[in-house]
Amino acid sequence: MAVEKLRFGAFIAPFHPLEENPTQALERDLELVQHMDRLGFEEAWIGEHHSAGYELISSPELFIATAAERTRTIRFGTGVSSLPYHHPLMLAGRINQLDHITRGRVMLGVGPGALPSDAFMMGIPVSAQRDRMDQALEVLIPLLRGEVVTKKTDWFELNEARLQMMPFSRPSVQFSVASQVSPSGATAAGKHGLGLLSIGATSAGGFNALASNWAIAEKNAATNGHVMDRSQWRLVGPMHIAATREEARAQVRFGLEKWLYYFREVAALPLAPEDGSDPVKSLIASGMAVIGTPDDAIAQIERLQHESGGFGAFLSMDTNWAEWDNKKKSYELIARYVAPQFQQLNAGRKSSLEWAAGNRDRFIGEARTAVGVRIAQHIQAEGTENIRPEILEAMGIGKAKAAE
Repeated sequence: MAVEKLRFGAFIAPFHPLEENPTQALERDLELVQHMDRLGFEEAWIGEHHSAGYELISSPELFIATAAERTRTIRFGTGVSSLPYHHPLMLAGRINQLDHITRGRVMLGVGPGALPSDAFMMGIPVSAQRDRMDQALEVLIPLLRGEVVTKKTDWFELNEARLQMMPFSRPSVQFSVASQVSPSGATAAGKHGLGLLSIGATSAGGFNALASNWAIAEKNAATNGHVMDRSQWRLVGPMHIAATREEARAQVRFGLEKWLYYFREVAALPLAPEDGSDPVKSLIASGMAVIGTPDDAIAQIERLQHESGGFGAFLSMDTNWAEWDNKKKSYELIARYVAPQFQQLNAGRKSSLEWAAGNRDRFIGEARTAVGVRIAQHIQAEGTENIRPEILEAMGIGKAKAAE
């Protein structure tokens, strides 16, 4: 019996160091999504950021509209749309238009906004961001179901607001709420019965909070008449793999330090050791990152499954640690050797091989008997002149006996 398979994708913030040509960097992000689509990845989540220099995509919707034209089956999510930055009707209209343009390949990831510098530039108090996210969600959900909404808050107003087009996806596009360590994302997901996007799933705090955050989501869902769906729970973690551990570790030296610099100096997340020890070894030992082989990637996902109790999609946090060709190869190795282990892609092949091997003697015996009957019929009708001696010998027939 077929069971639901684990989906694979990428969470593309993206992270591009300052010395690179930004135009070419964005083009590579588009090429990455095309590469993923050809390899069979199911999802790509695209970030929204407005400051700090590294995370260059300010409009995930524009990126998705472009990428959708270059791809066939991969689905796109906003990873995530910072709800306090947008009037809900405008955001709903853009997502609804994307839903039609992509023929249902778009998903709406939501959050309060990740960078305080973004909120500062817009005059939005950081302390108000989570409340504004909740207020926006309360109207975005009915708007994207084609409903009419009237609501007034201290930062937006809707008067009999509605979208001009009914959604292409019914009853609505899929929503997913960003979650890191705090329970706010899980609370919102449960309150509205939405998917959960655990962005920091492999960090120490995020990993330890997986089970508790899911329990919080389930509790809030039950209180509000919803049921949480584990297939709509997505976990994010950095991963770079190669043929050997040594190769993988050497390859990430290309861009790892620049990535760590961004989180150390801008995002203020303690991802790198402060004692001067090797950051590659530290990231591996802490469980934060996979830098190794397909087997290491498989072990990490199994670890996440055990801790969480089960989820629907693993998203590789796209990092640009490795040079472009090595990065593409890493995605190829994930598609070739990691995903099949969690998608039962070879279960039928394995079963068929074992069945055929177990019945080998029977099948070969029947085949030999059938061939022998045909040869005997030929000998009876035409003689042995055109039959090779070794075939006659295998049948236990000598030339003299055959002549009789």
